[in-house]
Amino acid sequence: MSERLYSIYIVASRSRTIYIGVTGDLHRRVFEHKWKERDGFTEHYNCDRLVWLEHYQEIAKAIAREKQLKRWSRGKKVTLIERMNPAWVDLSEGWFEYEPADFKRATDRILS
Repeated sequence: MSERLYSIYIVASRSRTIYIGVTGDLHRRVFEHKWKERDGFTEHYNCDRLVWLEHYQEIAKAIAREKQLKRWSRGKKVTLIERMNPAWVDLSEGWFEYEPADFKRATDRILS
């Protein structure tokens, strides 16, 4: 039996607005951010690129870490991201068959 992993993650917009979250299903949660499946901060600010993550086996530790990071200054959060991902590339690139922007471009061409 495999143990469940809990992920603390940061998604960002192109303008580097950031959102910190915790989930037991990172793949599903990133999909929701990309496709704007839930109303809220990430939808409003287009935070749809996974730029940082950590994994924990215990949900209590994951939640504690999420709360810790949310209390940090923006500068400290940026430093954390840039240690792992200096170019802020989308770490979820290739996880899905296509990205929302690609889908929109393709359907716009079909409808034109």
